[in-house]
Amino acid sequence: MQAKTESLNVLGQPLVPCGQDPVTGFYRDGCCRVGPEDLGIHAVCAEMTAEFLAFTRGQGNDLSTPRPEFGFPGLKPGDRWCLCAGRWQDAFDAGKAPRVVLQGTHQAALEQCRLGDLKRCAVDLN
Repeated sequence: MQAKTESLNVLGQPLVPCGQDPVTGFYRDGCCRVGPEDLGIHAVCAEMTAEFLAFTRGQGNDLSTPRPEFGFPGLKPGDRWCLCAGRWQDAFDAGKAPRVVLQGTHQAALEQCRLGDLKRCAVDLN
């Protein structure tokens, strides 16, 4: 598992936390860190929208329904969540991508996402 201090975001800066309510991240530590166990590359820190939640549900990944047996409360618009990089890029290509927090998006997202696309959806660029 990668240490938080070694994790960089897509801007080449230290990775900042993505969300604590609900607690996100593959490692459920609030950060979009990745490691060898994270085959889905849960690297994109995104702010959920109703449009994206409907899109991903239609793709077979229902993120809005609570799954208490897995400690998952279900997401609602406005929640921040670490998304799989490939799913975010698919949503972008379909015109359904949620906004992105670049400072909380791990550089591993660049394996499947175009930086220009991430920047177009950024909430934290001047």
